[in-house]
Amino acid sequence: MLPADLLPRLRAIRGDLLPCRGCLGPVGEGAQAGLCARCWEGLRPLQEGRCPRCALTHAEEACPEAVAWERGDALWDYHGGRPPLGALLVPGIKRGETGWRTALLGRLAQAPLPEWALEADCVTAAPSALPRRLLRGFDLAAEAGRVVAGRIERPFAPLLAKDWRSGRQASRTESARRRLPRTAIGLRRGARPGGIVLLVDDVWTTGTTLLRCAQALKEGGAEEVRVLALFRAL
Repeated sequence: MLPADLLPRLRAIRGDLLPCRGCLGPVGEGAQAGLCARCWEGLRPLQEGRCPRCALTHAEEACPEAVAWERGDALWDYHGGRPPLGALLVPGIKRGETGWRTALLGRLAQAPLPEWALEADCVTAAPSALPRRLLRGFDLAAEAGRVVAGRIERPFAPLLAKDWRSGRQASRTESARRRLPRTAIGLRRGARPGGIVLLVDDVWTTGTTLLRCAQALKEGGAEEVRVLALFRAL
């Protein structure tokens, strides 16, 4: 008969031999999905004193960013940690890293949310184009939106659609991202937004996609739009 502690010992040996997939150091205790505990500490909140609309720090009293929402924030710094954890996780997840996806959504289920998020009447997500959703088999923003909706006990509704001809924002320069046409995002057929809509996205960079989403929601009848992203790229 094999010793009762053999399997835990073998797992410990395996953990010592395999390097962390983020920093390439020892995995050690507290690792998850191939990332060590130190790398997971890279989920760092944004700086205090940030603007309550664009989630950046700026000297001007008025927000210099183009926004169409009343409140906006993100949970974590996209470039926080060493290695920058958001910049490691999100592209990896979109390439099919299911372990990272499960771990990130698990942390979303525990992360502190802004108090104003609890006032939403419904939750929706920034859309991805249908061909990309079909290719990946999932939509990270929508999955995050469902987690948030469950936490605040509000319905999740896929209210928005993206024109597949508009292309990927992630592959564009900042200047090109800001030129995303207003017609690139609109309401789904039959969507009727109302009240306070909480708009969730995975990464907030220039904010142009969120701007087009918020404009479509308000034109469709939403009284107020509030934005919550997993990561803010500063």
